Amino acid sequence: MGEKILLVDDEANVLEAIQRQLRNRFEIKTAQSGEEALEILRTSGPFSIIVSDMRMPGMDGVQLLTLVKDMYPDMVRIMLTGNADQETAAEAVNAGQIFRFLNKPCSTATLATALALAIRQYKLINAEKELLNETLKGSMKVLSELLSQTNATIFGAGGRIKELVMHICNQGKCRHSWQYEIAGLMSQLGCISLPSDILHKLYAGIELSPEERKMYEKHPEVGRRLFAHIPRMELVAGMVAMQLSPMNAYEDEAVSEDDAVVCRGAQMLKVAIDYDLFRYQGMTHKDILHKMKTMPRVYNPEIVKALEGLKVKKEQGALVNLKVKDIQTGMIAQEDVFANNGVLIIPQGQVVTWSILQGLDNFSKQVGIKEPVCMRMPSSE
Repeated sequence: MGEKILLVDDEANVLEAIQRQLRNRFEIKTAQSGEEALEILRTSGPFSIIVSDMRMPGMDGVQLLTLVKDMYPDMVRIMLTGNADQETAAEAVNAGQIFRFLNKPCSTATLATALALAIRQYKLINAEKELLNETLKGSMKVLSELLSQTNATIFGAGGRIKELVMHICNQGKCRHSWQYEIAGLMSQLGCISLPSDILHKLYAGIELSPEERKMYEKHPEVGRRLFAHIPRMELVAGMVAMQLSPMNAYEDEAVSEDDAVVCRGAQMLKVAIDYDLFRYQGMTHKDILHKMKTMPRVYNPEIVKALEGLKVKKEQGALVNLKVKDIQTGMIAQEDVFANNGVLIIPQGQVVTWSILQGLDNFSKQVGIKEPVCMRMPSSE
């Protein structure tokens, strides 16, 4: 039958009659109160459509459908009303709480037609959302993979940051997960404006000079401006722009719903990006969480807590073929690395340190290095 419909009315005989007449055409479940309906939605969802009587003891139809709108915004809402309730029902329609209302008593044919239209509306809403979400996510994934060819380490981090953000979203059952996912994947987009030396030092854990720090702190705004050209990515652009902001930057702010989504996304990025950076620099999962928990004005404690259940397995790092400019500290030479004049620069098995990286860079500029260089990424615990 397809889409599930929840029918709510305090009169059991009305529910039985409707279910009997329409059971061969629709998959219908019934509830005799608003409270029972909410419990069914929590335990037996998802439902596509909810049809509620207006007048019920306790929670009335407007109250129920208003809650449903907030909790399950994609569900199509229909109200059954008596003549005396039409003004209230009309106000509910105008407020966007319901798809349409039907007068009681309602004929089987009228209700069946309304349900068929509601199902079509539900499919249209979700088809558009799925197309938007999947198209945008797919496009961003392709862009990320292309950027990874210019700097494998920094844009490769986008994939790891996205996975961390998705773990946080899953723990908190976030409603805007696709936007948070894209923000994580593309959080480092603005780094295309930075010299590679700054990124090398950052990942090596070497303190940046004041000038370098200033340049690095501008990259989120560069990313925001690039995102500003993509339709429907305004919230993601805001998250990317605020990714370096500490937790206390959001204190005492009266924000709209969109602002709240942006702030939440930015806080996720702050935790995920720094977690990934600390991991790359050799810190353990346990030590990172301890460090973040001691800094509640920098990292959102709720988001940090969401990472406690993250499963971190010790595994050998992936092999990658890189240009010299993309090699980072912590990587391991999978084979001997030679200059073009035959001089051995890095022996097989050597971990790349900051000093080795500087020497590699000098040889690359003066003599040249045989590329690509096969390196193993740092292993995770």
